[in-house]
Amino acid sequence: MRQPRIAIILDENTSTGGTRYEAAKGYFRGVSKAGGLPFGIPYLPEIVDIVLNEFDGLVSVGGRFAYPDDWYIAGEISKAPPSERLEVERAIVEGFLERDKPILGICAGMQMLACLNGCRLTPDLRASFPTANEHDKRDHLHAVEIVPESRLAKIIGKSRIEVNTFHREAIAQLSPAVLASAYAEDGIVEAIEVVSRSFAIGLQWHQELFVDTNHPGNAVFRGLVEAAT
Repeated sequence: MRQPRIAIILDENTSTGGTRYEAAKGYFRGVSKAGGLPFGIPYLPEIVDIVLNEFDGLVSVGGRFAYPDDWYIAGEISKAPPSERLEVERAIVEGFLERDKPILGICAGMQMLACLNGCRLTPDLRASFPTANEHDKRDHLHAVEIVPESRLAKIIGKSRIEVNTFHREAIAQLSPAVLASAYAEDGIVEAIEVVSRSFAIGLQWHQELFVDTNHPGNAVFRGLVEAAT
């Protein structure tokens, strides 16, 4: 049996001019350890159809770049720099959704998956949710509660796990097409799934940073590869 081919959208150095592609090795190791073959995908429009037709699964990775204004709640816009990543990744994610091919979105990837299915973001979660905890703390872990009977709960097999947290933006409005499958203790959405798709899961935390540990969340990589098989 052929190993599932998993496309991984590359990140870039948007904060210093966007002159280099970047991607944490954990994304690739997570897919490889789960039995898939990972491939990095650059921001080339001509590659979109190839990815849609020749790859079995997708990882939409973290990053910081501007989304369209209408992806935000009223009166808010992105504070991040623009990137050519947006249009290429959007076309790939939309194509995978149309074909019901498995998608795992991480951090920015979760936010794109959410917004393409009707959710809306806040660019500054502390401004929109004044009682929320600080979520932009790279060396900090916090607990998330996983919603029972969600796909994520079935994949991870736990009701509560500790995750990392470094994000300013957050989902502010859910749509009927999207289930919030994990919450932080302060109520911030930490994971989603598109209810009409067989495997379209997003995580706000960076699971790729746990791949060399026995963290229970690593099961999402196995779930992705199994869904792509």
